[in-house]
Amino acid sequence: MATTLRPRPAALNLTPSAHARIADLMSKAPADAIGVKLSTPRRGCSGLAYSVDYVTEAKPFDERIDTPGGTLFVDGGSILYLIGSTMNWVEDDFTAGFVFNNPNAKGSCGCGESFTV
Repeated sequence: MATTLRPRPAALNLTPSAHARIADLMSKAPADAIGVKLSTPRRGCSGLAYSVDYVTEAKPFDERIDTPGGTLFVDGGSILYLIGSTMNWVEDDFTAGFVFNNPNAKGSCGCGESFTV
């Protein structure tokens, strides 16, 4: 009896504009960068913040998401806070940045820079 495997859903959903921004970041990346990494370090008013940085090596528990423009790694210690989230890139006349729709967040600070689960 053969086991049928279904595709594993992505831990994080990316919008087309997030894909395009990752491609733009990778086009300007340092020579040793293998991708960009999303993590949730402890900081801000609510406790956790979103951080996107270049990465030169993958850690064993990082989640790897291949995009058309490059690889997005999600920190293994942060993945439980981010499952089911949507990552979007938004630009307007005054700001530009990644915006997250995170169903795991129970609250956020007034400025929107940090969140709590």
